[in-house]
Amino acid sequence: MIQILGVVVGSRAYGLDGPGSDHDRRGVFVAPTRAFWSLTKPPTHLDGPRAEEFSWEIERFCVLALQANPTVLEVLWSPVVEHLDEDGEALRSVRRAFLSRRVAASYGSYARDQLHRVDARRERTGVTNHKQAMHMLRLLMAGAHVLRTGEVLVDVRPWRERLLAVKRGELPWHEVTTWAEALQEDLTAAANDTRLPDSPDHAAIDQLLHDVREKGLK
Repeated sequence: MIQILGVVVGSRAYGLDGPGSDHDRRGVFVAPTRAFWSLTKPPTHLDGPRAEEFSWEIERFCVLALQANPTVLEVLWSPVVEHLDEDGEALRSVRRAFLSRRVAASYGSYARDQLHRVDARRERTGVTNHKQAMHMLRLLMAGAHVLRTGEVLVDVRPWRERLLAVKRGELPWHEVTTWAEALQEDLTAAANDTRLPDSPDHAAIDQLLHDVREKGLK
C-alpha cells in the first residue's frame, strides 16, 4: 500500500483547536493494481498506524467524494497537508470534479441528522451535546460556502469564538437553533443560486483512476 495523501482534519484544520486537541489524520492510499486480480481484494480502508488516523483506498475515496460526503471532501481541501506525492497531487488537481449540486443535500442532511440527535438526547436525558451542535453549525456554513464558491470551507477561524461558545454551552439553546435556522435558509439560497453542475465530472475521476491503476502495473 502506498500513501499518496495525508492531511490533518478536525479541530486543528478548522481553526477550533485548543490545548490538548487531537491530531485527527486522514489519508488516501493506493493498493497495487495486481492485488485486485485475486479473489481476496485489497482493503478499502485502513486504521492507523497512529492514533486517530484513518485512510481510504483511492477508489473507495473517490466513490465517497462523488457522493459529496463532507468528511471525505474536507480531506481534499485541508490546509494542513503532511504528505503528498505525485498521485496525491493528481487527486487534488481534480478535486473540483467531485463537486455538484448534491452538496446541498449531503451537507444539509448531515447537519440535520446531527441536530436531530442532539435534540433527541436533550429530550431523553436533558443533556446537550454542545460539541455536536457546533459541528452541525459548521457543516451548514461549509455547505453554503462550497455552493457559492466551488471551494470546500475547512478553516472556520472567522467564527471561532462564537462556535467555541456553542461548544462550551455558553449560548442559550434557542440562540443555537435560531442560528441553525438562519444557516439552513442560507444553504437553501446558495443551492438556488449555485453554479455547480447537476452531477460530478465522472469522466475526470475515471481518468484519474485509470492513470493510477496503469501506473501501478509498472
